[in-house]
Amino acid sequence: MKLSFQLAYRNLIGAGLRTWLNVGILTFAFLVILFYNGLLDGWNQQAKRDAINWEFGNGQFQHKDYEPYNPFTIQDAHSKFNKSETEGLTPLLIRQASIYPNGRMLSVNLNGLPKSQKLLKIPMSNLDKQQGAIPVAIGKRMAKAANLSKGDEITLRWRDKNRTFDATNVVVATIFNTTIGTVDQGQIWMTLEDLWSITGLENEATILIADEHFNETDFGDWKYLSQEKLLQNINDVIEVERASARIIYFMLLAIALLAIFDTQVLSVFRRQKEIGTYIALGMTRTQVTGLFTIEGSMYSLFSMFVGALIGVPLFWYLAGTGISFGSVTADMGIGLGDRIYPSFSPALLISSASIVIFSATIVSFIPTRKIVSMDPVDALKGKLQ
Repeated sequence: MKLSFQLAYRNLIGAGLRTWLNVGILTFAFLVILFYNGLLDGWNQQAKRDAINWEFGNGQFQHKDYEPYNPFTIQDAHSKFNKSETEGLTPLLIRQASIYPNGRMLSVNLNGLPKSQKLLKIPMSNLDKQQGAIPVAIGKRMAKAANLSKGDEITLRWRDKNRTFDATNVVVATIFNTTIGTVDQGQIWMTLEDLWSITGLENEATILIADEHFNETDFGDWKYLSQEKLLQNINDVIEVERASARIIYFMLLAIALLAIFDTQVLSVFRRQKEIGTYIALGMTRTQVTGLFTIEGSMYSLFSMFVGALIGVPLFWYLAGTGISFGSVTADMGIGLGDRIYPSFSPALLISSASIVIFSATIVSFIPTRKIVSMDPVDALKGKLQ
């Protein structure tokens, strides 16, 4: 076996430019596969982390009548809760409302969270009482859509518990930046205490958000959604992206493997005298087949080495600084930040390298099967077989 590796190494180095062309295209395919998978893994981790920190917590108890994608359920989807039984749960009350910025009307969701809450990253602690107006927080995209700035005062209209319209002025006390569109677009946030006061829905909530210490899944008339269930949409989006990316992987890898296949076919055809010499010197046909297969698989080993020289500094830099997508992702509605930090885990590196090495070995073996049926005497005489 050691002799086979030594012969294979010398043959590949002796082939010169032909070897490095095959190594180059295989390295390119390997780096692209690794980069795109790392980008998707980084996006996946970042999107899940932001969704948990800004919206989902460790799971949610939603009111039995509440449907997130049906705005008609919001009016009646609320219920009282017992504070003594909900330790570890953060209440969220959602109401439908309208605002009137610069003479326009915009429909919004009016959300109330306790000012003292620490579970979500929404800056409720910044909502200090303003004289003559209720302080509210809005997201950066919402501020852009409504053309609002910090300190602007606008009219807010809502329905109270008796379905009676009421209105007051609110002031934009803080503008936050988040990648979660469902927390930002069309959303206004005020303290739960203020929302209870203006609607009369004292001690009522639409959603109870669980922290990491709350493990109950059966809680009165509330339906429980686990963190995994809430993150399912993100997982589905990532899987769709992976499926489309596999087409690119296959095409790039197929081109690289085709080059190796053609090289092996040419080697078996042009090196018949060499094959006959190996057999005449005592090597079995199986050993010669193994030698040519090792030569083909060593293309992938060389590509791993070249890929490491190029990829380690490049991917280290990208993982640290991230990749900026600018404002293109602002309105996509999913947890995609302006800058994504790729993640290159050991499992990703090992799996990607294994795919390339295994594929190159199989493709290298297919043309060498002809060696088994060769006549060594005819091969030494130079007769084509």
